[in-house]
Amino acid sequence: MYAEERQLAITTEVSQRARVSVAQLARRFDVTTETIRRDLAALDRAGTIRRVHGGAVPAGTFPRPEEALGTRLETMTAQKEHIARAALTYLPPAGGSILLDAGSTTGALAAMLPRDLALSVITNSLPIATTIAGLPDAALHLLGGRVRGLTRAAVGPVALQSIDALLTDVVFLGTNAVTADHGLSTPDPEEAAIKRAMVTHAGLVVALADSGKLGHDALVRFAEATEIDVLITDTGADPEEAESLRAQGIEVVMA
Repeated sequence: MYAEERQLAITTEVSQRARVSVAQLARRFDVTTETIRRDLAALDRAGTIRRVHGGAVPAGTFPRPEEALGTRLETMTAQKEHIARAALTYLPPAGGSILLDAGSTTGALAAMLPRDLALSVITNSLPIATTIAGLPDAALHLLGGRVRGLTRAAVGPVALQSIDALLTDVVFLGTNAVTADHGLSTPDPEEAAIKRAMVTHAGLVVALADSGKLGHDALVRFAEATEIDVLITDTGADPEEAESLRAQGIEVVMA
């Protein structure tokens, strides 16, 4: 296939799939990844596609604005409940400890925690802390810091300093975007710093992400795909995206 024909086919592929990776295109057209990168560079200059980290999206595609927590609580609620229920499997035994990241799906998990939960629960989320405070046997620790109004999450140096003193059994992470190439990412640098610290201070890293987050990148990466032990998503996840993540060594659970 000539380069012009391949590039036309790549443009069609990108428009149909919304996002494709370099690796996927290399397999599709049986060429090297270097050849695909040259094709994408040419198409990007021509304005027919837009290059992103590790792949391409249709021309005119821009990162989605960060949604407020209230909006996210009303989006894909059934899927988030399925994900949260599956996450209960990864709770440590009584007497253990968990970090609960801020977010709508981690909030769904907090709401499902058993009444007799006998764990230390650390969170930077005001809504999640309110939920956990109603559990009589849970030891709640709320991280301090500046609270972002958009996500109601504590961020900044005070929160980071608190996490640095911890070593928890499990962290349940929220994320705005997940790809095999770029890992987990979020629009805000301060939230990314908190999430990054949580990843490095937990024995088991469990990411909770509905299928709408897979195949997308946000501004700031806070974890490589290889740093995630388990990703729990819903059955609407793109099978190829799921396989790409499994190839990074992640246990992908479709709830």
